[in-house]
Amino acid sequence: MKKALVVGASGGMGYSIVKELSNRGIAVVAFARTRKKLENLFEHDPKVEIVTGDIFQTEDLLAASNGVDVIFQSANIPYTDWEEKLATFIGNIVNVAEIQGAKLALVDNIYAYGRSKGGRVTEITPKNPHTKKGKIRLQVEGIVKNSTVPALIAHFPDFYGPNAENTLMHYMLQNVVKSKKASYVGDQNIKREFIYTPDGAKAIVNLALREDAYGQNWNIPGCGVITGVEIVKHIREIVDYRKPVSTVSKNMIKLLGIFSGNMREVIEMFYLNEQPVVLSGKKYEALIGKLPQTSYHDGLRETIEFMRNK
Repeated sequence: MKKALVVGASGGMGYSIVKELSNRGIAVVAFARTRKKLENLFEHDPKVEIVTGDIFQTEDLLAASNGVDVIFQSANIPYTDWEEKLATFIGNIVNVAEIQGAKLALVDNIYAYGRSKGGRVTEITPKNPHTKKGKIRLQVEGIVKNSTVPALIAHFPDFYGPNAENTLMHYMLQNVVKSKKASYVGDQNIKREFIYTPDGAKAIVNLALREDAYGQNWNIPGCGVITGVEIVKHIREIVDYRKPVSTVSKNMIKLLGIFSGNMREVIEMFYLNEQPVVLSGKKYEALIGKLPQTSYHDGLRETIEFMRNK
């Protein structure tokens, strides 16, 4: 891989993928809508070319992807737009990859797996989504697999990390950094999984560099499961945070949903806070080797440091 395009480069995983590619000496086109955000993140990196455009405009994507070997799709859109727009957007990405003769590395979540049946989820676990958003993600997977594009799909748990702002962890950490009372979404005693975005970026780039990784799905877990109580303990050790951390319950989100369409969409996915889906990384390790896995303590420390310096 000599040159790559990262779609959604100003987002959490997109930012980390750009940094990972650049650190490996690979030329990167960082694509997003807002130039100022991209400049704040990458303007001093000589390996990164900043290109702005609309992810729904094929012409913009074609211009950005000229001469690239791999397109990393990490952009997302609001939940409220998924039903109407997500399949169309992914179809545009696939079409552009076909035209350019580029490979595709798709950042995906765990929604298509549906409810956890217990144990770690592998790539051969049947996908049986019970939510509208899970069914849409499965539809998107079908669009990719039914194309002629060499593609790999990487499934990740919830993100946290530098610049990963549209996340449950950021919702809590933003108030921690301001020394305000913070809230954790879900039962703080339930163990669930998060992935530190620089680890996820290393994993998907490792896969994208392997010809034999394409045409397959890959589960990329974090460094294990952790409770909210344990997360808060790490935070208190890192920043000497002493304020109470409250719990955001499903009923509280339902109440907020009266006033917010996006919050109404969040309710549907709350099952992940009650019956977490936990991924197995054995397939990845059989092909590549040990998964990149930063400890939660170190990942939280580096995330908080990034937020403080932003």
